[in-house]
Amino acid sequence: MALRKAASYSKRKVCVYTRVSKVKSKSYIKTVPPQKVVRFQMGAIKDYEKGNFKIIIKLVSGEDVVIRDNAIEASRQYIHKILEENFLNQYYFEVKVHPHHILRDNKMITGAGADRMQTGMAHSFGSTNGRAAVANKGKEIFLIAVNGEKARKITFHALKGIKAKLPCKTRIALEIKK
Repeated sequence: MALRKAASYSKRKVCVYTRVSKVKSKSYIKTVPPQKVVRFQMGAIKDYEKGNFKIIIKLVSGEDVVIRDNAIEASRQYIHKILEENFLNQYYFEVKVHPHHILRDNKMITGAGADRMQTGMAHSFGSTNGRAAVANKGKEIFLIAVNGEKARKITFHALKGIKAKLPCKTRIALEIKK
């Protein structure tokens, strides 16, 4: 089954009934789709915690947006591959957004005889078909920590390479520690 286009979700206001509630009567979501983002922290985690990296580069959302988990995972894989090839575990990479919101789809059947097979909008809450992360304007999407000017240039190039994978305007923020 093909995914709905991201524009169906990305530029809209976030629906309020998209989380699973611990109270059964308030839980609109019955089944939760699996998490597609495999890892949220990669590289030299202990070195980052000790503060051994001098350059911190962040990809920041330029607008309020809902980002699907498959877009986050595709971006993560692309960046991680470039960083691993060039720096061999001499970097820290973190995904800062977590896809908690459940996406729903009210499937409609079209064609001959379709009017007898569906309920229309009578029960239009929809079935679950994926997860998404909410990123408000100014929210960090990815954080990368490296050392050296060459590493900074390669990281900037990698972040520019994923702009087409994300459904929002983004900017790259640079922080240099002394």
